[in-house]
Amino acid sequence: MTTQTDYRPAAAARPARWAADTVATMREGARLRLDYSVRSLGRVDRVIEELRHDHAPYEAVAHVLRGFGAYAGEVIARETGAEWHATADTPWLRTPDGRLWDPLAEAHRAFTGEGSLRGLCREATGVY
Repeated sequence: MTTQTDYRPAAAARPARWAADTVATMREGARLRLDYSVRSLGRVDRVIEELRHDHAPYEAVAHVLRGFGAYAGEVIARETGAEWHATADTPWLRTPDGRLWDPLAEAHRAFTGEGSLRGLCREATGVY
């Protein structure tokens, strides 16, 4: 168990890999092109909404949601210069202004209808 905070690059390795895997999976399986732009997160939110409306069991989509959250985090990191951190194996972001973001948890909130990855990114980046 990790009790200290790990910083990039070690803390970034897993979420960056999850994001890249999600980009490849969506391109090949769903024919959805994700380009690490803020705009692309609207497409991700729509996919999550479709999963919710299809009444997919959470356990069946948890891995997918983790990938979408990591992808959103990579968008935020690229737009703001944020860095991934991890505490007790839980990845989160710190933007240069010192704010903390948890895009993986936001993906789970989006699945329940209470969150939005694009909204989180807009808030973190100021890009609308």
